[in-house]
Parts: sequence; C-alpha cells; structure tokens
Amino acid sequence: MLLRSIRYLSVTLIALVSSASFAQTIPDLPEPVTSNSVASVTLRGKTYIVSMLGLAPGKQFSDMHNHVWMHTLGDFNWQQLPAVPSKQNLNGRVAASATALNNNFFIFGGYTVNADGSVQTSEDSYRLDPVTKRYTKLNDIPVPIGDNVALTYQNRYIYLASGWSDYGNVNLVQIFDNYTQRWSQATPLPGKGVFGLSGAMVDNKMLLCDGVTIDYFTDKPRQLRAEAACYLGVVGNNANSIDWRVIPHPTGKARFRMAAIATEVAGQKVIAFIGGSTTAHRYNGIGYNQQPAEPSSEVWLYSIAEQKWLSAENSTAIMDLNSLVDINGSIYSVGGMQAEQQVSNKLIKHQIKLK
Repeated sequence: MLLRSIRYLSVTLIALVSSASFAQTIPDLPEPVTSNSVASVTLRGKTYIVSMLGLAPGKQFSDMHNHVWMHTLGDFNWQQLPAVPSKQNLNGRVAASATALNNNFFIFGGYTVNADGSVQTSEDSYRLDPVTKRYTKLNDIPVPIGDNVALTYQNRYIYLASGWSDYGNVNLVQIFDNYTQRWSQATPLPGKGVFGLSGAMVDNKMLLCDGVTIDYFTDKPRQLRAEAACYLGVVGNNANSIDWRVIPHPTGKARFRMAAIATEVAGQKVIAFIGGSTTAHRYNGIGYNQQPAEPSSEVWLYSIAEQKWLSAENSTAIMDLNSLVDINGSIYSVGGMQAEQQVSNKLIKHQIKLK
C-alpha cells in the first residue's frame, strides 16, 4: 500500500512538472507574418501576447492584412481576434506601432500600399482590451505615421517618435496622454527624420537609433539612405520636454527595422537592439539598391548607468521587426523575416549575453 502511494505520488509530481514546463512553451504563430506589430501584457495573473496587422508570405501589396492573433501564456494555441478596424479603404497595414499600457494593447498608424505603388499612412489609433477583445477608437494621430518607434512612460504616456508620413520622414515626437485621451507634441528629434528606426526606454531615458533618411539634390531625384545615428533623450519634469544628446554609434553602420527592448544583463539595466538588416529595403525585403536584404544576428547593448555600449553575443538572425516582447524575463521576436527574405511564423527566444 505504501509502495503504491509512493508510485502514485511520483507519477503525479512528474505530470505536474511536465505540465508546468509545457505550459510555458509558447507555440509559433498560426501563420507566417512580417512587419507585424507585437506587444505583451500581464493582467490578473495572465500574460497575453498579441500580433496585429502585417504582411503575408506573398510579400505583395495585396498581402498586407489586418489579422490579429493573441496567445494566453499556458494555453496550447493562439486565438484569432476580430480584425483591427480601419478608416482607410484598404484594411491591411504594415509598420504600425503596438504597445501595452495600463492593462491594454494600443495600436497606432502604419501604412498601406496601393496598386499604383503609392503609400498611404494611417492616422488610426485604437485600444484593445485583451479580456473583452473589444476595440475602442481613440483620437487620431495629429500627423499620420508609420515605421516609427512607440514608447511608454509612467504608465500614462505613449511617445511616437519620428517615422514616415505619406510623402516623407518627420522628426516629430508625438505624445498620447492616456489620462486625458489627448495628443500633444514633445521636443522633436534633433537629427534627421527617419523611418525604420528602433528604440526603447528605461525610466525617463529613451534611446533611438538608425533608420532611413532622405537626401535631396538639385539635379536628380531624392534618394533614401540608411542613417547611422543614435540619440539619448532624457524626459524632464514635463513629459513634453526631452533633453536630447548624441550617442556614439556602436558600429558606424546602420541597421534597418531592428527592434529594441529594455532588459537587465548582469544586474544592470540595458537597452538591447536585436536583428534588422544593414540593407535598407522595401516591405518585400528587396533593398532600395535592388539588392536582397539579409537579416543581422548582431545584438547591441547600451548600459544606461555606464552610458556606454557593451559587447554582446550574437543571436538568431531576424529582420523586419517592429518590437520585441519580454515573457518572464526572456526576450522573444514574433514573426519577421529570416534568411532569403522568408516570412516567418516563429517565436524566437533571444539569449542576451555579454561577451
């Protein structure tokens, strides 16, 4: 009888351990997607991960969609949610900004491409409740924007920094105040306006790097060019006041559409930049120089306390990211493009290690 009880207890413990381990395994997305918008939030003991909008594997303008998938950590699968609403004739969008604030997901902007190749930037703003799965329309972005950076501050403000707006780049920093539901303008980026930049925020400090700028000429059409530049912004007593400083670039060679996240390495707060490509490119992965873009495996780490770049080990190569998610201290990319411009459905766990 005692032996039978011990065996039963052992089997039960093994089952519980196996179940707990399996519950923390995050399944891949149900469909491949790139230029999607991702975020995560923990509410009442449950962690939700969301992937919104993006580009399907065909990589044509007609493959831009408004699909939404949400995974609840511990579940077996992803759940398809109602599509992201849109004021535009074409519902599909890429390069929108997603973030989590005050237990909700927020989605801003992005752009669509028409059949004639023209780009239409979106001014749409929505809040998505992960529990009710309902959208709430927010006030439109003052300047429509896509391929920008979205950052949260004090569980109240959302900054939309730089990006593309219909006919060119802007260096604006637009702020949404979730308390008042109003938009305002913060101190603009000191450098050139760029799109496809990346950045993250630690406390009251935001770090923005790279992207693509536009060069203008008197004797030929404008040209798009990768911009290797990093700026550290320190938010003052007023959320609209940002003290910008130039930060030395870690490599001198720009990366396009990488993603950044605030995390901790060896006990210190850092901002990690992951993936992207050294070839600035269109949404289909082909460069503006007509060369195919390939993803980077480099990881850049910036120490907030030491105010310097740290040497980091490489990770899995991935590009065309909008953001990253932190799940129980582990950093994941969701979708994106892997080698040879292959659209991915993978959730890649990126190990952040110092060299």
